[in-house]
Amino acid sequence: MKRALITGINGSGASYLAEYLTQLLDVQVMGITRWHTDRSSSLSSIQDKIKLFECDLTDLSSVIRTLEVSQPDFIFHLAAHANVRLCFVNPISVFENNTKSTLNILEAIRILKIKPVLQLAGTSEVYGQVKPEDCPIKETHKIDPVNVYAISKFAQEKFCKSYWLSYGIPVVLTRAFTYINPRRPDIFSSSFARQIVEIEKGKREKLFYGNLDSVRTFVDVRDIAEAYWVAANKCDYGIEYNVGGSETMSVGGFLELLLKYAKCKIPHEQNPELLRPVDVTMQVPDVTKFTEKTGWKPKYTFDDSVKFLLDYFREIVK
Repeated sequence: MKRALITGINGSGASYLAEYLTQLLDVQVMGITRWHTDRSSSLSSIQDKIKLFECDLTDLSSVIRTLEVSQPDFIFHLAAHANVRLCFVNPISVFENNTKSTLNILEAIRILKIKPVLQLAGTSEVYGQVKPEDCPIKETHKIDPVNVYAISKFAQEKFCKSYWLSYGIPVVLTRAFTYINPRRPDIFSSSFARQIVEIEKGKREKLFYGNLDSVRTFVDVRDIAEAYWVAANKCDYGIEYNVGGSETMSVGGFLELLLKYAKCKIPHEQNPELLRPVDVTMQVPDVTKFTEKTGWKPKYTFDDSVKFLLDYFREIVK
């Protein structure tokens, strides 16, 4: 039986990955969580199927002890400060957390002389501002991150590639594009859905939004979870792969679609405080390299994902 260790397992994307992996018969699922983190809701359905380790990824000794005990065959590194808008408020914390945690994992693997496959959950934010004529974005497109979060994620990639080349630590590098993830409240899709449901239930009067002009290609978080497992097993080490869906529209177009599913009229207006100092306006991937290597394709339709999103908030908003 293979042993899979997920960093930040109580996080939004990581919890979906954990749920996916527990459905596989030949995988023991383990997770790293911090002792002060509430993990009651995101992992409630699989608590009896996973083993948790309390570990501070910014403390090398803690990481070494955890890897020594867990002895993973795969490490899925999803733990990160990932709120792009807040990285403008807390840039040092975001950069130090994301880079130090990754270096500590790599150093712990080197020191312990173990060889798990390390799958780094990267981001399309590393491409920065992309012109429409350069879309869809290939892995060969220039890297030009425009915020501290994206810079920290690119640094993670470079650390991983360095340890692969220097020490032979097997690393798989994925760059995920926009995904619909109900458990992550800070992304626009979840924010829109939650506000719509709150208006439906009489808990707020108006929906607020930021920049509606950015263009995104959407994929379901459940498909991303499967993609990470497939990547760890089939992708070449030290090579970057774009991962994403095929449904492309503007953020404003996505909002208009959600409004059509609403059960009542939804007043809405822009809130300038939700605008980033600089935004990444085009995130449209070319995933040919990944699909040809792995055979992976999304299983959930766009309508499936939208319904999944709204149903989630209609269930939890009381």
